Amino acid sequence: MRIVAGKYRAKKLIAPENDAVRPTSDRAREALFSILYSKFGSMEGKTVLDIFAGTGALGFEALSRGAASVCFVDIDVQTLQKNARLFAIEKEKIRLIKKDASKPFHIGAQFDFVFSDAPYDKGLNEVALSCLVKDGALKDGAVCVVETRKNEALCLSQNFVLIDERIYGMAKIHIYIFHQNV
Repeated sequence: MRIVAGKYRAKKLIAPENDAVRPTSDRAREALFSILYSKFGSMEGKTVLDIFAGTGALGFEALSRGAASVCFVDIDVQTLQKNARLFAIEKEKIRLIKKDASKPFHIGAQFDFVFSDAPYDKGLNEVALSCLVKDGALKDGAVCVVETRKNEALCLSQNFVLIDERIYGMAKIHIYIFHQNV
């Protein structure tokens, strides 16, 4: 697993040797960030939240592409800590939070982009995004990228407007825009 593009292109990320984490493939990440760039422009200066972060591949990819800051949330941060050390030069832009993203918690910031890649078939993406809305963590117009199993149903509030969906192997990537007042 590696960073696909940006200033850290080809930097290898550490992945756990067990099946507890299911990182988004390099191919899917490359396609996703191409779609995001074509629809929303550069990541330059954007604030990013990566929940159910696992290895942090999505957030570190955003950092490589110019994100101003990336906040990672996961219940197990061991792999995230190892990967964050690979980006020590950017440490002031990286925040790690050891929390269950499907439980309410206060982040104390608002984000332009959110990546949510919860364990499949448990409804945790919906719960986590609902918690973020209640916390006020999403800027109006925030882009929310949600990964599910390709046949998994995803039911978000009307504040989330679906703008694109793509299937990559067994995964489906959903791209939403969040609107505070719908």
